[in-house]
Amino acid sequence: MVEEGRPLFVQIAEQVEASVLDGSLAEGERAPSTNELAAFHRINPATAAKGVNLLVDRGILVKRRGLGMFVAEGARQILRTERRERFADHYLDPMLAEAEHLGMTVDQVIELLRQRAQRTP
Repeated sequence: MVEEGRPLFVQIAEQVEASVLDGSLAEGERAPSTNELAAFHRINPATAAKGVNLLVDRGILVKRRGLGMFVAEGARQILRTERRERFADHYLDPMLAEAEHLGMTVDQVIELLRQRAQRTP
């Protein structure tokens, strides 16, 4: 799980995000505690807490006093919306800029995408 060059707390947050997105951690379900995350990844609980707090700040997790952290209602949609926006920023915008440099129309780009999609299993 640990990746060089990326802060551990970010990796922890992304792992929880992935569980919410793939449905293995459902909305309303109790999320792993900071101590559980710290023990599992063999990291400092403060580091795990920093990752969890990123998710709380974004409305993905909610704290229930005395009960722990839970996946917020609507968390999956929040994550999908954020990821779609990042996808557009990181992939579509540069692709469209390059297509414009090549003199391609949007319709030509769409057709190329369709052709490529048919080749992938």
